[in-house]
Amino acid sequence: MKLAFLASHGGSAARHLVGACQRGELDATPVALVSNNSRSPALAWAREAGLAVAHLSSAKYPDPDDLDAAILGVLVGAGADTLVLSGYMREIGPRVLAHFAGRLVNIHPSLLPRHGGRGMYGDRVHESVLASGDAESGATVHLVTAGIDEGPILAQARVPVLPGDDLTSLKARVQATEGDLMLRAVRSLA
Repeated sequence: MKLAFLASHGGSAARHLVGACQRGELDATPVALVSNNSRSPALAWAREAGLAVAHLSSAKYPDPDDLDAAILGVLVGAGADTLVLSGYMREIGPRVLAHFAGRLVNIHPSLLPRHGGRGMYGDRVHESVLASGDAESGATVHLVTAGIDEGPILAQARVPVLPGDDLTSLKARVQATEGDLMLRAVRSLA
């Protein structure tokens, strides 16, 4: 398996998977990371880890079709066969979706299908869970399809929503499950 990543910020899931590869816990080779954010810390650590890196954004490619083609070009050029979204805050273009169909995964900080869809990302998800009064939350790794957060679920981790939880405590509990959950889901694709 040749792994590539799309990240907008720190890329914690990508970092966890690269570390698992380096420790021999995942039989895969990390090959590339693309970010839409030139200041993304993920670009720096991925470069240090020996991955091909690229900053590709709508500022460089105002036409979404051109951006989609550029991203696909980098990923294919690096030899990637599996693509992992690691906090990537943009929709995936149709060329990338088609090329990596069935091999494109994302992690979402809730138990999908609850608290998913357009506009549901980051702290908004945890706020929605707390406002709904749900007894549990968690994280979901799913295959990416054209619909936002609608692809088939590969794995979920559940955590309780405790009395007195706030955004910070719930978010920390969910994030603590995400790295190993993503590792388990990517292993299932191998």
